[in-house]
Amino acid sequence: MSGNVAAWRPVLKDGVQPIYLRIADAIADDILSGRLAVGERLPPLRDLASGLKLNYATVSRAYSEAQRRGLIYSRVGQGSFVCRPGGVSRRSASAGRSVDMTMNLPPESQSTLLRERMEAGLRALGPDLQPLMRYQEFGGSAEDKEAAVAWLQRRPLNVDVDRVLVCPGVQSALLAVLGSLARPGDVVLCEALTYPGLRAIAGQLGIRLLGLPLDEDGIDPDALARLCAEHHPKALYCNPVLLNPAVVTLSEERRHRLVQIARKHNLAIIEDDAYGLLPSHRPPALAALAPELTYYLCGFSKSLGAGLRVAYLALPSARLRSRLAVTLRATTVMASPITAALASYWVQDGTADLALSLTRKESQARQGLVTRILGGADYRSHPEAFHVWLKMPGPWSRVAFAARLRAQGINVVVSDAFAVNAKPPEAVRLCLGGPFSRQELAHSLHMIADALEQPGAAGAGFF
Repeated sequence: MSGNVAAWRPVLKDGVQPIYLRIADAIADDILSGRLAVGERLPPLRDLASGLKLNYATVSRAYSEAQRRGLIYSRVGQGSFVCRPGGVSRRSASAGRSVDMTMNLPPESQSTLLRERMEAGLRALGPDLQPLMRYQEFGGSAEDKEAAVAWLQRRPLNVDVDRVLVCPGVQSALLAVLGSLARPGDVVLCEALTYPGLRAIAGQLGIRLLGLPLDEDGIDPDALARLCAEHHPKALYCNPVLLNPAVVTLSEERRHRLVQIARKHNLAIIEDDAYGLLPSHRPPALAALAPELTYYLCGFSKSLGAGLRVAYLALPSARLRSRLAVTLRATTVMASPITAALASYWVQDGTADLALSLTRKESQARQGLVTRILGGADYRSHPEAFHVWLKMPGPWSRVAFAARLRAQGINVVVSDAFAVNAKPPEAVRLCLGGPFSRQELAHSLHMIADALEQPGAAGAGFF
């Protein structure tokens, strides 16, 4: 491998073709002339962009075009290399397809140990597979409920088995809880920026959502007290740890004030603790402060993966368990016994803890990329979260910025998806778990940083 390749610069021919195509043509010419040898490493995208006084996105598009032609290939964490002439291009994971930063997935761990542990759990179900194929009592088997109680203790929450239901995902449990607490036309309070799934359920049930203003400490308690007095809401829904999308955690002081107000107004609390176990240091769950008012929800989609459709619902009392079980049975019949048994096995043998630890570790690494690449941008996040709330610099609007990124193969979510009863802020949510690798994420973040540095493109009308 040549030691001078890092200094390679393309000789661009004159013409009307876009610059990215002329760079790809130059790569092809230099391979044929021998100026670039098979296996040689091309300069990093950022270095070449700086040397040519071009933006990162243009050079990235040139490398993608060269990959499409079979001229170069990429190795994760190492860079781009020249292919053998006429050979098959070993394309990078990101070449030729969009990067999805819309779904809030945990980053996938490449740990061999985790994969082996998860596969062992699947094999362990083999002898019991036939019974698991039958209808089961709703709410989970005795083993599943014991696993639920054990998992909730990680938060920590001490919950009796008779207050727990094992459900087929958080969404179905949330539908049942809201349906039991509110009727069409009733008011339910939530954060002013909230989980889109809540908005969808409220629309289905005819429930009126009212958004509560937020700051860096979470929900404004004074606004909560005022809306309780004015509208007599049936419930408060909240996502109080690493709020999706704004990455805000409700402070401990605010939690105590919120509970005090809820008790005064006999207000049910629906605590969606999707991200509650991610931070190493976190305030107590609302369900620990006000167990008599709180419907506590947690699932595995943000720690093990979205495909494990199992959630645990801890209820304010055992009496409510049978009422909720009837509602859930009517809409879901039961949680999949196979899936529930697999989740229980992974909880009991420590695989779920390992997955959570690896998700936290990978999130920290990816947040490090955000800090390095988007350091000058206006965003909110957390070192152990896997999403970012990115605010727009003027004159970018959220819609124009998302369109710009979409034209470059990166998909993000604009604030409209989360806003309740107020004008959506000029912001977008970035999910760091969507890109498969750190290299793919870094590539996407560089393109986002480049777009942020070009506010003049906001009014161009095309991207």
